This record gives sequence, structure tokens and C-alpha cells, in this order.
Amino acid sequence: MEQLILVVHILAALAIIGLILIQQGKGADMGASFGAGASQTLFGASGSGNVLTRATAILATVFFLTSLALAFVAKNSSGMSDDIIEVPALEESRDVAPVPAGDLPVAPKSSMPASGNQEIPQ
Repeated sequence: MEQLILVVHILAALAIIGLILIQQGKGADMGASFGAGASQTLFGASGSGNVLTRATAILATVFFLTSLALAFVAKNSSGMSDDIIEVPALEESRDVAPVPAGDLPVAPKSSMPASGNQEIPQ
């Protein structure tokens, strides 16, 4: 099923690219208004824009739906849980025994002042 959706997805993408490249830009309408471009189109003066625009919209919808279908299939086949973050159980996180206070290392005392505004003795 995933292969079929992928093939339809790729064909829709290539067809969208082709249809967009075939369509005329907005600047081409100026010449068509004086009769220069109307005789050279297959669908007439205004028919080519409507047919190509409608076909592009339909193929864009197919591309969008196949994108969603591929995402849905990939999520279901991955075997991941629905949760993004899995929190470990409380019992698992307390495996380490507490360290007695007498066994903790003590940092040596420094003769340096605590604030940075005072001068450093030399």
C-alpha cells in the first residue's frame, strides 16, 4: 500500500511541476488582449488558464492527500509510542544509594575575595 501511495505522490509532484511550467505568466496577458496570443493556444484565449489552473489545483490536492497518507503510514509502521517523551518510572530512577554527608569531598578554602570588585592580592 505504501508503494502505491509513493508512486501516486511522485507522479502528482512531477505533473504539478509540468503544469506550472506550461502556464503563462501574468505578463503574457497584455499581448493576448490585442489578439496576439489567442490563436496559438489549444483551448482558446481564456480556456487554457482555467483548465491548467484547475488541473494544478486538483493535482495539488492529490499531492497534499498523499503526503498525509505517507505520514500516517510511516507513523504506524515505525512502532513508536504516541508519547513524544517517555518518562521512566520512579522506582527506576532511584537505583543509586544516597551518599552519607561525611563522605562528600570538601572544596579547599581560597584566599581570593568572593566579589570581583576588589583588588587581587599579589
